This record gives sequence, C-alpha cells and structure tokens, in this order.
Amino acid sequence: MYLALLVIFLQCSQLYTQDKVFTFNTVEIKVQPSAKVRNGAPLAITCQADISKSADFQLEYNFTLFKDRRVVFSAVSARGAARYEIPVAKSSDTGDYECTVRADKKTRSSDPVHVWVTGMTKPILTADKRDVLEGEVVKLRCELPEEEPPLRFCFRKIKTNSKPKEMCVPEPYRNFSVLEFSVEEGDHILQFDCFGRRNVKLEWEDSVNSNRTLVTVREPFIKPTLTTMPSSNVTEGDQIQFQCSTAVVRMQDMEIILQKNRTILNSVQDKRVLKYSTVATLEDSGEYLCKVEQGRASKTTKVNVVVSELFPKPTLVAPVTKLDENKELTLTCSINGFRRANFSIIRKSPTGDVPLRNSRSLTMRVDVNDTGSYTCRAEVKGIVKESKPVRINVYAPVSKPALSVAGGLPEVVLGKPLQLFCHSVLGTPPKTFTFYKGNDVKKIVINDTYATFLDENIRLNDKRGYKCDVRNNHSSGMRTSDVLNVTVIVPVRDASLGSIPYGEVEDGSETAFLCSVKEGSWPILFKFFKKTDHEVLVYEKSEHADRVMWHKKTMKRQDTGTYFCMASNRANVDVRSHPITISVILAAWKKGVIAAFVLLLIAGAAALAVWWFLRKKKKAKGRPMEMSGSGLAANLTSEKLTREPNDGDYYSGSGYIEDSENHMKSADESKGPDLESAEVEYTEVEVSTLDPHRAPAQTGTETVYSEIRKANNDSMENRYSRIPGHPDAT
Repeated sequence: MYLALLVIFLQCSQLYTQDKVFTFNTVEIKVQPSAKVRNGAPLAITCQADISKSADFQLEYNFTLFKDRRVVFSAVSARGAARYEIPVAKSSDTGDYECTVRADKKTRSSDPVHVWVTGMTKPILTADKRDVLEGEVVKLRCELPEEEPPLRFCFRKIKTNSKPKEMCVPEPYRNFSVLEFSVEEGDHILQFDCFGRRNVKLEWEDSVNSNRTLVTVREPFIKPTLTTMPSSNVTEGDQIQFQCSTAVVRMQDMEIILQKNRTILNSVQDKRVLKYSTVATLEDSGEYLCKVEQGRASKTTKVNVVVSELFPKPTLVAPVTKLDENKELTLTCSINGFRRANFSIIRKSPTGDVPLRNSRSLTMRVDVNDTGSYTCRAEVKGIVKESKPVRINVYAPVSKPALSVAGGLPEVVLGKPLQLFCHSVLGTPPKTFTFYKGNDVKKIVINDTYATFLDENIRLNDKRGYKCDVRNNHSSGMRTSDVLNVTVIVPVRDASLGSIPYGEVEDGSETAFLCSVKEGSWPILFKFFKKTDHEVLVYEKSEHADRVMWHKKTMKRQDTGTYFCMASNRANVDVRSHPITISVILAAWKKGVIAAFVLLLIAGAAALAVWWFLRKKKKAKGRPMEMSGSGLAANLTSEKLTREPNDGDYYSGSGYIEDSENHMKSADESKGPDLESAEVEYTEVEVSTLDPHRAPAQTGTETVYSEIRKANNDSMENRYSRIPGHPDAT
C-alpha cells in the first residue's frame, strides 16, 4: 500500500512540474516621454518582460537596469514590468540603457536603447582677482557640477569693441577647468565667461554661457615719451640727443630701452628717464624705439630721425691699376663740390689700415709688395667718410718656365697618359700657361705658379716635342720653355725560352738557353728561373737587344728540372715565357767505361771458372783408386745382378770409362756450385762371374771403375757400372 502511495505522489509531482513550464518571448525597454528629452524634464524608463506559461502560476521577476554597462536600478516584482523614474533629467543621464530579467533560473536581456538628455547645465565661472595691473595674470575657474566627464571647457576674454578671444581646455577626468589669462597693454576693462562642451554620438553639444565676470585693469606706468634734441631733422656732424621718460606706479623691476633697427643703443633700470647722445651721421637716419617693460607689461614709443648729408663721400682716382714694378703710381683723392676737408690716403691690410700720407694725392715708385687696396678718407666737423677701395696690382716679370714629366724621366709607356708640369718660379700671379705639342696648342691654364697637362694620345712614332710658355700682365710679354722630347717606351711582349740541346742533356756538357721577346724598348732585363719548391733566380742580364743567351758550361744531375724566363723593361711589365723541361742524363763515355768494366769483370770470372775446373779435373785423373772386392762392391754387384736383363746383350766394362767421363762432365756443368764443390773418387771394382742360369759364363775378371761423389751432407752416392745385361745399362 505504501508503495502505491509513493508512486501516486511521484506521478502527481511530475504532473505539477509539467504544469509550471514558461518561456521568455521578449524583454524590452520603453522610454517616456521619448528617448530624447530636454534637460530638466521628467524621464521614465520601463523594463517589460513578455512570457508564455503552460498554466496560471505565479513567478518572481528580478529586474536589473544598466546604463553604459553600469547598474543604475534593480527591483524584484511579481509583475512582468519594472519602472525607473528620473524626476529631473540631466545631461549626465544620457547613455545606452539595457535591461536584464531573471525568473526561475532563466535570464533574458533587452536590446540597448540610447537616451539623450539634450542641453547642459549652466557652468559657474569665478576669477581670483577683480582688479589687476597690466602684465599681471588673472586665474579663472569654470565648473559644471552636475555634469560628468569627459568634458571640454572654453574660456572667453571679452574686450570693448573687439572680438572675444577664446581658449578651450579638454578635461577627460574632471568636471571643472582652470586657466590663466595675461593682461596686456590696452586692456582697461575686461569681461570673462565660459561654456561647457561634450560629445554625444560623435556630435558636439554646448552648454549655455556662464555668468560674466568683470575685471578692472590699471596701468603700472604710462606710455613712454621719446624726444630728440635739437630736432628729429639734423645734419651730419650735429650733436643729437635722445630722451625717453615715463610715469610709473611702482619703480621696482622697471626697465627703459632705446633701440634702432633691433640694435639696443642704451638702457636703464629702475629709473624714469633714459638719455643717449651721439654725433649724427648718415647711418643714424632711421626709426628709433623707446620701450618700457615691467613684468609682463610693455609699452613703446617711436620717432623717426632724418640726418642730412654734410658732404659726399670722397673719390680715389688712379691713372692705372695694373703696372710693372719700379713704375710710378699716383693716387688722387677729391670730394665733388667740396674742397675744405682733411684728406688721408690709406692702404688696406688684413692686420689693419696703414696710413700712407695725410694729403689729397700720393706719388710713389711701386714694387710687387705694393699690390693691394687703397682708399682715401675725408674729415669735416668730426665726420669721417671713406671712399670706395681701389685695387692696385703691381707685376713682376715671369721667369723662364721649366717643363718636366711627372715621373721625373722624360719617358712614357705606350698606352699610358703623359702628365707634364710647367713651372715658373718668378712672376706675379695670376699667370697664363700654354702647352704645345709640336706647334699645336693643347691646353691653356691660369694659375699662380705652375700648371699641368695630361696627354692621353701617345703614339709609338710620335716625334713631336713638348713645350710651354707663360705670361702675366707684365709688359715684358711671355717666356717659353725648352723643347722636351719624350721617349715612348714599348712594353715587352711575348717572351719565349729555348735551349740547345733541347730536352735531354748529357752530364757535364754545356747547354745554351735563349730567351727572346717579340717587341719591347731596350734595354730589356732578362731573368732565368728554375722551378723547385719555389722559383729560384739562376741568371739575369740586361741587354740592348730583344734576346739574350745564357751559357751554362757544365750541366749536372741536380740541374734537371723546369726552366722559364722573364723579361721586363722600364715599362715595369713582367712577361713570362712558357716553361721547358731539361733532363740531365749520363754521358756516353761514362756509359762505355761502365760497360767495359762490367765486361772485364764477366771475362775475368769466366776465365777463373775455366781454370778452376781444369785444375780439378786434372787432379782427379792423377789419383785413381783401385777397388778390390769389398763388401760394398759385392753388395752393389749382387743388387744389380738380381734384376732381370732387358735383352741378351752384355757390355764389357772397358766401354764405361769413356761414357762415365762424358756423363760426369755434363753433370758437373748442370749441377752448378753444389756439384762443383763435391769431391770425386774413382774406385776399382772386381766383378764376379754371373749366374750361369741368367747369363753366359765368362772367365777371368774385369776391372770396372765406378765414380763415387761425396755430397755436402757426407752421404755416399753409387754410380752404376756399365755391365752387360744390366737393366740400367745405357
């Protein structure tokens, strides 16, 4: 029964849970009266959720309202809507609003809605001073207490009958700004105001102007007075005096300055009057300015002064300005229409002016050191004027020029340029140098002491000489150098090397090496080299010819190797030949001597061998040994007789001796030194009668000589006798 109740309870719970199903359809924001309202108007923002339910049951809603992603309002309600009211809207309420609704673990957000509260509150302007002096500073503060940054504040300085001067300051983090304004000359009554500015959706919105603040300006000193005495129109030589004065409220830190064309003539500090006097000249004509400064305040006064000319500038005249040394020069100074003046003639110098004579004219005999600029001065009533300078040039005659080659020697390599120098030691510059090749003018140069000419057209058969001449403004005219003949050097080309004999050379013989070139100017330096681990110079010689012969008297085996030659002349171009190889071999007579010596050795050895052999043979024949019927001989004989004869013929022992001698001779020749060194013995053997059943019977005895040799190892070797019927008989 309990199990049944539990099942029923679970089924009822499942049915109840299935009945509480809901879903969000939409969540939206509504703004009243509209999304754009004026500053100060009421504003209401409603967040409303539209849901669908499976049955009629109660839900609890959590509403959260965001402005620019910051929470500004939250509420819990059983209804599907929540309202956020702003009784007095301000510009700070402008922004993007978004609503989020959460119910029973489900959350839904609305789309953002932009609300714009147009218009800004009126800013408040304050000034730290209401009464200032010219040059002082007024500090202003503009504030928008009900607005939120970022903001921009604009201050205005308003003068009577002039356009306001505006200055703006950005304030990203504050709702106020402070700015200093300087009070300038002529600012008597000033008014200041300000306004705020903000950016909404990339559009600038300005507030209304603030209250106006009035600032009274007082002068720290009056405009200065500048006077000239005796007047502003004077004549050269007159004394002129300037006086600048002012009235000041406070003397401290006040300064009076007198200027002309930005040049300060005089100044005083903490005084009311400035005085300056001078003797008037034409250069004193112009505008003068008196300036009074105190702090930032400044006032000026100008006056124009005209100075009339007392007399014109003098003129210096010279009959000639270019003349030879030791000639007379006359200089005359004059003033047009004016004769009563103190004249002096002066020579200009880098170290200072040199007075020559206090007179109207000057005559002198000149030399080259008198070259320079001359002027004359005239003085009237303390006014000194100077004429324009006159340039006087005194010339010394040029010396005979010397023509030389840049390298020193009068020669040039074919294909390379030739540089010439023309030098004249004496003579007043500037000098004019002219270069000639033959009679053709090649170059004209103006210089002080020397000139250069580069001839790039050098030919092999160019026989024309070079010369140069030089002249200056001296009346003696030009001087010409001696003719310079230049040797054209042809570089060495195509060196070759040969030898006699070529290739193989006998030891001790003489060898001639010939090194030659196809072309090249003489003398030519020939060098012979032998290649080893490095190149070794073995011979060198300078010749006025295109070839040279090197005789090497005695060639040795160590002279075998590779040779080459190198040729060069004054063109400094080394030309190398192809290498040749020389092999030093043994001389023919040395080969003959060696061959004869070898043959003599061979003949001597052969003769000695024949003599030794004959001597041994003779000795062997002179000592025969008779062999009796010893056991050794009997054994040998019986051993031989036991064999079956090949045929029925029998040979007597008398025929063996001759054959034995021949056999011994051939054996000795073939066995070589071992057999020659063996000892030879002859033994007389007595042979018994053969078995009658095996051979015919013989009577008597035969003496047979057997040859026995002793080997080096002392073993005995039996030589078989020629016995008729023996199978080994030959």
